[in-house]
Amino acid sequence: MFLRLWNTLEETIIDTLLVTMTLLVFAEVFMRFVLNTGFLWMEELTLHLSAWMVLFGASYGVRVGAHIGVDAFINHLSDKIRRRLGPLAVMLSIIYCGLIGYGGWVYLAKIRQYSIEMEDIPLNKWIAHSILVIGMALLAARLLELLIKIMRGQSLGFESVDEARKALETLHNPQAPENGEPGS
Repeated sequence: MFLRLWNTLEETIIDTLLVTMTLLVFAEVFMRFVLNTGFLWMEELTLHLSAWMVLFGASYGVRVGAHIGVDAFINHLSDKIRRRLGPLAVMLSIIYCGLIGYGGWVYLAKIRQYSIEMEDIPLNKWIAHSILVIGMALLAARLLELLIKIMRGQSLGFESVDEARKALETLHNPQAPENGEPGS
């Protein structure tokens, strides 16, 4: 139940960020090129929304297997070796998230300490940049979820979705789940 809520919330946030960015860029282009005016804050807001979308998207990408993988070598290994390398790769990724998250935390503490504001929006910069820590925490949680699946034998490790193959399977079997998750 919690995972389903988390999945829905994550997708809703990503969708909202994408729609908001699209509308902001459209308004900005229209105002600049048609009305010869504009607002400085639109560009800054769009930039920060895109950062939020990317870091939420990284977490989502782990869930659905949408990250690009360099797996030409790994695919030639036996399942036994892949089961051993999978947890190692995931644990190294979690450590990476921890390092980036810690660095983000230190950075946020410094800019909060000095009350640095954004350039064109009256908002403390640490609030806008808090996605550094939030995104790494979400990504680490998804990686932990993947590690549990590997330990339970439900996955071999990072698995990427082959969109062409998936489309053909869906064409031949319309009842197959579209999002790559069994039973959802």
